[in-house]
This record gives sequence, structure tokens and C-alpha cells, in this order.
Amino acid sequence: MNIFRSLIGKVWQDPNAAEVVKIESGQLYLVRPGNVRSSRECIYNEAIATIRRVPSIEHNFQLVITRVYEEGDQELLEDEDETDEEKVFLISEELEFRPGPGENPQEASFVWRDLDGDIDELYEFLMTEETNEPTRAFFETCMYRAMYERKYRTSADNIGDSELEEFMWKPPPPKSTRAKSKTTVARKETDNLPPTAEDVSAPKQPVVSTPKKVIGKPKPVSRGVDLSEIAEAEAEAYFFVWDLEADGFVSALDEVLDAKIIKRTSGDYNYWIAATCDEGDLIMHKIASDMNPRWSQQTHSLTWNYKVEGTYGSWAFQFATPDGYKRFKAAFTRAAWETLHRVPWTKIKPDEQAYVMSSNSEDVEMHDGEDEEGDEEEVWSELDPDEEPSDEEEEEEDTSSIPRTSGERNSMLTVGYKGDRSYVVRGNNIGVFSHTGDNRVKYFATISKISTTKGKEFKPREVMLHDQDSKMILMNPSDPHSLYNMDIERGKVVEEWKVHDDVTVDHMAPDSKFAQTTREQTLVGASHNALFRIDPRISGNKMVDSQYKQYVSKNKFSGVATTANGKLAVASEKGDIRLFDCIGKNAKTALPPLGDPILGIDVTANGRWIVATTKGYLLLIDTLIGEGRYAGSLGFDRSFPADAKPMPRRLTLRAEHVAYMNHGISFSPARFNQGEGQEENAIVTSTGKYVIAWDFKKVKKGQLDKYEIKKYEDSVVQDNFKFGDDKEINDVSDRCLGEQCVGDQQEKSEEANPNVTCSDDFAEQIKYRK
Repeated sequence: MNIFRSLIGKVWQDPNAAEVVKIESGQLYLVRPGNVRSSRECIYNEAIATIRRVPSIEHNFQLVITRVYEEGDQELLEDEDETDEEKVFLISEELEFRPGPGENPQEASFVWRDLDGDIDELYEFLMTEETNEPTRAFFETCMYRAMYERKYRTSADNIGDSELEEFMWKPPPPKSTRAKSKTTVARKETDNLPPTAEDVSAPKQPVVSTPKKVIGKPKPVSRGVDLSEIAEAEAEAYFFVWDLEADGFVSALDEVLDAKIIKRTSGDYNYWIAATCDEGDLIMHKIASDMNPRWSQQTHSLTWNYKVEGTYGSWAFQFATPDGYKRFKAAFTRAAWETLHRVPWTKIKPDEQAYVMSSNSEDVEMHDGEDEEGDEEEVWSELDPDEEPSDEEEEEEDTSSIPRTSGERNSMLTVGYKGDRSYVVRGNNIGVFSHTGDNRVKYFATISKISTTKGKEFKPREVMLHDQDSKMILMNPSDPHSLYNMDIERGKVVEEWKVHDDVTVDHMAPDSKFAQTTREQTLVGASHNALFRIDPRISGNKMVDSQYKQYVSKNKFSGVATTANGKLAVASEKGDIRLFDCIGKNAKTALPPLGDPILGIDVTANGRWIVATTKGYLLLIDTLIGEGRYAGSLGFDRSFPADAKPMPRRLTLRAEHVAYMNHGISFSPARFNQGEGQEENAIVTSTGKYVIAWDFKKVKKGQLDKYEIKKYEDSVVQDNFKFGDDKEINDVSDRCLGEQCVGDQQEKSEEANPNVTCSDDFAEQIKYRK
């Protein structure tokens, strides 16, 4: 293969070359050995095979088979329409790529596994006679180099042919009974590789003393459910349990065991994750969306949470081989998706499968494309105030006029844009708070007994400041066809805006990101399946008929956010996200659902980044199109290529932090800090009594666990940044307005600690490691 080295140097080392090598003519078949009805099905009668770089992810490549249409066969398609003209495969060892069994040029082919089909199903690309032997050999060499770079995360420019031999497929040897004793896994010495599980021989005795209490200390247990022995995945792994007293993961068993994903035979999409030793099953945890799984390529590990006897514990597998880690991760992702959707994984398109798989990818740099020179500013100082208020300041706090609203809970927070006010909704009252010069919040007034223009009291379901903070728009749950305009200065609803007789207003958003700082009168409304513009200045119904778009399907829209230019990101309860350049047209981009309902959505002012909130994780998406004819555009303006959808990133809490909290995660809608001319550098959300803030600049560089946690004395209902301030965070906690001022820094006392700074990785948590 050294004869290709000069040619490889021209095409491989050019990072701007999207395509590495191409075979111009062939046919694609799906091969099903043993299938009497159709053992060999032609997928594309004419096709091109290409090795292509994965945009924005170094050392990753795709095998792309593109259908070639005969003249007149291909219909004209709109940009938004999806086609089945390409099949894309991420190049890795799992494909088991190899030359086909043909012995003459007329039968020359390449064969690889169908990872989404049965275990013996294969794809075969049969080349035509026009493809000569050097071209075939060069293509094969490039495939092995791509496998090498993906596995070792380093360039293949300086390696010899012998180092590619490990990627040349060989028939598997006959299976033998594996000894359950301690094993030593050897790996090739490579200086560029990070430490992995293969560096570890049989685990040594922990250096810490035997813990007095380990949450979920495993013992062999009965499964308790009717499970088959069909394992969706099985891999050798070391097993760990988080110990609160030892403050780390401790080895649960001093030997390698079997990590398994098992499903029931009834086909009801229930799966379990199991740890099995010779004595039986140590754990049997049902896979669910609240397991908070975290994957680490560096340590080949999986950590997760599970509730046992009312207590949230944390467990970990560290896989003995990279191949076992990859197979287990792929099977877990498929099982989790099927659990949420209740349909087979094979029912979704390959590009959607790749999108779902990429959401569980490890930390990688998400290229920002923006100038990030200079020191990064920290955004955490206001989470941990340096000093507490004095007794004199406490005495000056006058709360005698705050009404007691027994039985009600704080439900919403909105922070002023032009002034220094924050508004907290509690039942049918709104508490008004002012911001003092020392970054504290002080009670100012209460707007009591909110009612319609006809005097009927109601509890607002959603509120939004409007028209330079002079108005507040209220949604009345008993009248979803109207909005109510409250004059802030008078503290009274002065107008009812009937939007439409048949269309409900389920969600609303400003006309643009900073429209609330201006005199802009229009706003955006959404029902469960429609988007429209609302203009309170027109007579009669306030919906603008020319800017109304209803969708046939039951989209179940759950939130709307706008950019500084008025482009829209719309989320749904089904978990999908749509990007619009304006109201009244089809979405330019439709991102498939991962399965969890989206509870809230926010977007940066320039539209580059989206953060969507689910109950257990945040989903961060880069809308920049990285390749194709629309490269450099945003998904709001153009559609992503079918094979180059963005790679979503999950922002989750570390499993051990959830164990400390000892309650399930239930995030409030996450927000970027915002201000005109100000670059966003933080994301804030909350769960229970904890506020969590991610360092956005570090997250964009792939450091997804760079967050800080602040604990409060009461549950935090909602939080948001003060407009134009990247540090001050206002919070709505679960307390009475009259008893304690919501968000007051006086309540952020030393008793509210501990704070948690997240920077450690799994390897540092394992107590037997030196």
C-alpha cells in the first residue's frame, strides 16, 4: 500500500477537501444470508461510493453511497423535502469492512455490516469493470486509514502498512468459554492515546477503608421480571458504585463481569441494564429517560443514576475494551430511543438514527467560528456572594405590606428589560421587586387580584413584558383565545385582545429577541400546531391573517424563541425542533426528536446556538451548516444536507451530583444571558433547590461538564439573568412573598451551601486508582 503514499498525501492532508476518494460507478445491494425469499436485494441500481470527512469533527469519516438517477427519473424537489438518495455510514471497526468474495474483476466488491439490521445482514457495493484494481486498492487503503484515525484520534500520515493490518477484517474464531477470573487486557503501545480501561489490569483492593454505607451496594438478586436471555448488548466491564462517605466510585466486584442490555420477549419495548457475575445478577435497572446516562470516550465508561428504596444512587461500568464500549453504547442508545417512542429503531431514517446517536457523543470541540481571543470571563461570582447582608440591612427590609397568599406557590418570574424590576407570579397576584445597587432584590409592591376587564379574577398561565416594560401580556387559562394587556403603572388589566375565534394561544414570544426594549407592538403566538403574528392595533381579532401558518400534523408545539432578526425556533412535546426564517412558510430545518418532551427553548441573539430543555437534560445545538452548497448559512435560512445534520450535545449533571441531591432531575427552562451587543457566555437552569450555570464558552469547546451548582434553602421554580448582566441571576423560589423575599440575596446564606464546581472526570473518582 506504500505505492499510494504520495497520492494520499495530496488528498488526505487537505482538511478543506470534503471528499477523500470516490468510486464513480457501481451498484448497492442488501445481502441477507439464509433468507429464502430475498437473499440479495438491489438498493441502488447505479451508485457512487465516496469517503467523506465528517464536518467539524476531526478524525471522523463517512462512507457515503449516493444513488445516481437516470435522465428524467429524478423529480424536482424543494429544499425542505427529504430524499432517499444517499446512505451514510460512519467509518469504524464495527462496519467490518472488507473486499467481497468475488474472484474476478466482474465480481469485485466491498462488503460491510448493516449495523441497524440483523447480525448477519450486509451491504455490498459491486463495482463495474470501469473501476480498475489500483482505484479499488486505494479506496480500501483509505477506509483503513479512516478507521485508524477514528480509533486513535490522531493522524494516520506517519503510520506504516503494518499498523493498518488490525483493521483488515478476519473471520471470527470459534467462540470459547470465557473464564470469569481476573483478566489482563493488553493493548498496543501508542503515545498519542489517552489512558483507557485497557491500561488497567485486574482491579486492586481499594485504598480506602470499607465504606460504612454504599448506596445500592450490589448483591446477587432475582430479576423479578419475565426476561428472555436475548441480550441486545454484552460486554466485559468493571463495575463501580458511588459511595457518599468515600466521596468516590468504589469497586463493587474485584473481577471483570458481564455488562448487559436485555429486553423482554413480548416486544413491549422494555429494556434492562444488568451487571452479571457467576453468582447471578448484581443489578437489574430498567432503562428510562431519567437514568441520566453519561458516556466517556477517554475512560470507556458509562455512569448513570437509579432510584433504589427511595434513594438515588450512582453506578458505573468501565468497559474492558473500546469495542465493547462502542457496542454497548450503540445498543443503549437504541434501547432508550425505543423505550420513549414505542416503535422499532429501524423505522426511522438513517440520517435520523445518526442524529440520535450523535446526541450521546463524547465531549468534542464545537467550532465556534468566532473570535475568542482574550481571557474568558467567569460568570459564577453572583452564585456565591462574597458577603452576607448586615443586621441593619435586614431591619430596613419592610415586608409588612406584602399580602399573605396561603396555599399558593410562586410559578413564574419575568425580569425587566428597561428598568430595574423583576415580577414574580403567585396565584392571582404579582410581586414587584427592585434591584438594589449591591446586587440584591428588595420588595417594592404587589399587584393584587388580577382580573379581566369584566372583573373576573384569574391566575395567569404565562406572562411577558411588552412595549419597553410599560405593559405585561397575560394568558388566561380559562380563555385561551385571548390575551390580556395589563398596564404596569396602574397595575390593572386594561384590554382584552381577542386573537381568533377558533385558534388558541398556547405560547407567545416577542417579535424579536430585544423587541421588548422598543415600542414594537406585534408579537408571535403559537397554538399546538400553528404559528401566527398578533397585532393589537388592528380592529376585531388581533391575528394577522397574512402571517398565519397551520400544520396538518399534530405537532404539539411547546415553546417559541426568536433571534435578534426575528427568526423563530419552535419546540414540541414530541421532542423535535423546527427553525423558521419567518412566519407563514414551512420550516427551513426540522430536527428529529430524541424522544423526551421539550419544556422550553432559547436561542442566542445571532441565531447560532439553541438550548432546548427536557426534564433530565439540556440539548445544545449549533445551527451553522458546515458543508454543502449552503455551507456557512444557518439552519434558519437553509436546510441542512440530509447526511450532515447538526450534532446535538446533551448537557447533563454528573451522576454523583445527582446522588448528592437525592432527587430526580426536573430542569426549569434554560436561558442564555442576554443583552444587546453582548455575547452570551452562560446558560442557567434549576432543579429542586439547586441552580446550575454552565460556562457557555467552555461548553462550545467541548467541555460539557463545566458547570457550577448553588444550593438554596427552598425549591427554585424559575430563574433568569438580569438583562444586560452576564452574572446576576434572579431566582423564583418556593416560598411565600410575605415571609421571605423571592430571589433576595439575603436568603443566599452560608446555610444554602454546599456549592459544587464540576471539573473532575470518572478516572479521578475511582478510589483504587493512584
